[in-house]
Amino acid sequence: MEQKNKDDWSIVIQPNKGLFNINFREIWSYRDLVLLLVKRDFIAFYKQTILGPLWFAIQPILTTAVYVLLFNKVAHVSTEGVPPILFQMAGITCWMYFSEVLVKTSDTFIANASIFGKVYFPRIVLPLSITMSSMIRLGIQMGLFFLVWAYYYFFTDANIHITWAAALLPVIILLMGLQALGLGIIISSLTSKYRDLKYLLTFGIQLLQFTTTVAIPLSQANGTLRSIFGYHPFTAIIETFRFGFLGSGQFYQDYFTYSVIATFTFLIIGLLIFNKIERTFMDTV
Repeated sequence: MEQKNKDDWSIVIQPNKGLFNINFREIWSYRDLVLLLVKRDFIAFYKQTILGPLWFAIQPILTTAVYVLLFNKVAHVSTEGVPPILFQMAGITCWMYFSEVLVKTSDTFIANASIFGKVYFPRIVLPLSITMSSMIRLGIQMGLFFLVWAYYYFFTDANIHITWAAALLPVIILLMGLQALGLGIIISSLTSKYRDLKYLLTFGIQLLQFTTTVAIPLSQANGTLRSIFGYHPFTAIIETFRFGFLGSGQFYQDYFTYSVIATFTFLIIGLLIFNKIERTFMDTV
């Protein structure tokens, strides 16, 4: 039988030879698969629910109500003159997107082991699709936030105003997605071998929320608490979003720069670890 040369094949699949060998051109060629997975993830979320996509709006509404009751009515946490509903909803909207991408991405290898064993495609496509599909949910929740914001801005005398930082919204969304993606793929690479991390993350993500300014403004934190809040990479994202659209707080340039550096550090480390683990993970999942 005549043996074909390498040049006779339309696609040649070869193993990665190094940690820095990330084929971005190949990932781009699978963009149709990414869009297909985005559609699948979005539909699967509400396919067998009664309220369907309304859950995307119900979740932040209920969470905001609980936070306003606990932190603003009971604990009397200051919102710097901003209506508590808007203040809490701003932080919750950002955090929900981050936590969803982080949790779903961290389960990439285990949840999709059966697919990985049957067909070839760049494995990084799955975490990317999760990040993008979660943006649909973020868009709906952002829309809800801006509806509530418009009510307070146009029909009440609430102390809110737009600042120049509102122009950073695309950067804020990008940082949220990349930060969650980077941390998520680091954890996914580890959970393929150490399953305990999966259960630890479910509990840890709830505690991690209270180390940032989702419910409490940075200006109200002092001493050790301020250091914990300030050097949480997600804090500057929330504070910048609130400053941009509510006028509360201020733009913390040092913390924001730190957040940008931390985000890309997580992403680079995550890609390197992911690139290494994907070659052997089928032996451990």
